[in-house]
Amino acid sequence: MKLQMRYLGRSGLRQADGARILHFAPNLTRDRVALDAALRQPLLFREAMSALHDVVINDLRFKPRDKTAYQEYRRQQQQAESAIHARAFQAARQRFEAQRKKPIPPQLKHDHTLALKRYWLARRHLNNHLRTYNQELWRKLMPYDPVITVADDVVFFECFSADESSYGCLTLDREGCFGAVDGAGLGTTNVDYSWDLYNSFQSLRTYRQTRFTIDPAGFEVTTTDEDSYVEEKIDLPDGWLRGFMQLQAAMGLPMRRVSLSVGTLYSLLAFLRRNRARTSPRAIRFELADGHAPRVVLEPWERLIVSHGTTYQGPDDAPIRIWGRRRLLVLARLLPLAEGVDVYLLGDGLPSFWVVRMGALRLTLGLSGWSANDWTRGTALDMLMPEQNPSPAQVAAAATALNEARLASLPDLARGLNLSPGATAATLNQLTLRGQAMYDLDAGRYRWRQALPIEASDREVGEVHPERAAARDLLLRRRFREISQRPGPRGGVIVSGTVEGKPCEALVDDDGLMRRGKCLCGFFRKYRLRNGPCRHLQVLQRWLARGADDGPAPDWYERLTRWAGR
Repeated sequence: MKLQMRYLGRSGLRQADGARILHFAPNLTRDRVALDAALRQPLLFREAMSALHDVVINDLRFKPRDKTAYQEYRRQQQQAESAIHARAFQAARQRFEAQRKKPIPPQLKHDHTLALKRYWLARRHLNNHLRTYNQELWRKLMPYDPVITVADDVVFFECFSADESSYGCLTLDREGCFGAVDGAGLGTTNVDYSWDLYNSFQSLRTYRQTRFTIDPAGFEVTTTDEDSYVEEKIDLPDGWLRGFMQLQAAMGLPMRRVSLSVGTLYSLLAFLRRNRARTSPRAIRFELADGHAPRVVLEPWERLIVSHGTTYQGPDDAPIRIWGRRRLLVLARLLPLAEGVDVYLLGDGLPSFWVVRMGALRLTLGLSGWSANDWTRGTALDMLMPEQNPSPAQVAAAATALNEARLASLPDLARGLNLSPGATAATLNQLTLRGQAMYDLDAGRYRWRQALPIEASDREVGEVHPERAAARDLLLRRRFREISQRPGPRGGVIVSGTVEGKPCEALVDDDGLMRRGKCLCGFFRKYRLRNGPCRHLQVLQRWLARGADDGPAPDWYERLTRWAGR
């Protein structure tokens, strides 16, 4: 997806009348967004924005050894063979010219797909090289500038990490951070963000007045002859964009909320910084019991950390494990300023969200199931839930209602749209996947927020996962037999049968979510449930949800809400 960005000047820290002005240059191709107010808590803002910057540059993917010298040797060797390559190229060109009048070859689409894969592979290699040897140029090639939204009650920045596995959102309460502000322009835009701006944040102090400014003057520019006029064209990778949208959909689902003390987070981060696991498993295990202090266990050391001073309120369940824990180290800078930490859990191997509360500021860190599993490939959320297909009319009505309200809860929207909670949640899920809305975890409500200047199309949202499409086909052709169900030992239902000739078994809890599974297919042997259940387990789940008579599925959202303890 190609996006065009226009900025009048660059963001930075400026001096004016003895005060420092933190000036943000907005994207001129988007709605007019403006804000000009004194920053009441510059230290909190400095540390929180610095942590958000760490989220942006966070990349924990495997990095191979530097082979620059070897590549130079290979280049010299290839120069000796250049004559042979030139003759081969000339011969191929002559063959191509002789075939120009022939019909398009059937393999053209396949070859084009392979060429695109080679392009993105080369682009990733260039990204890793520049990240190591030229950070200034690397920053200019980052996928997307941070998104800033000015709302009636808050101002928040959003960003996505370089490895597409971490999301950051810094929320500032307008009353607590800026006080009364006149003439603010509400809306969403991108702001120019550079290393110079990040370095400017480090000079913020309490004894110097600092103003926070999103300059609306840039929207009055009618000519491109300005010396400071900057135009950038960004080619967003489809995976980056789909990951950013899927994150918003994940935040809107009911989740288990666990409150941790700041000391617990400190102990967790300190242990992870001093120790690196050499064997599996490498998970954080949450052991939760209603009315008791949450227990956090670091595997494989079985290091127990008890969150004294907080109490978990919710249903008891089997331990919940999450992976990719070293990404939490970006929160270390916020520990001296934090008042508390809330963790939102979806289940084993599924995304988790960590909210650090700092008075009038909050930083939300969203983590995919594990570092190597970005949001694009992490389709477990889509496949673990019962399928919902809202109509285009319902999606359009929800967009209109949320745009007018700007901030609304799911029950209010359900009453206004005259839909059930499950149907409303599915409809809002489509809005979030298209970048038109987001879910505010702290407020517990949906916000109208356009992440892109245009609504994302079905191509950017992504096609249906192949396993889900295959499950639909298996159900339609009734390629299953001998399906039976029995009560689970700790609740829920164990459903078993033979699908497409493969025996399989799944544990589906009372909320309609799949908790365990067994199958003999290659997809399950490779991923288990980490990338979502295989097509055969999905058939069992949908058979159970609909019943043997293929009747209507019960409301999945209400069951999921009960699992979350709400």
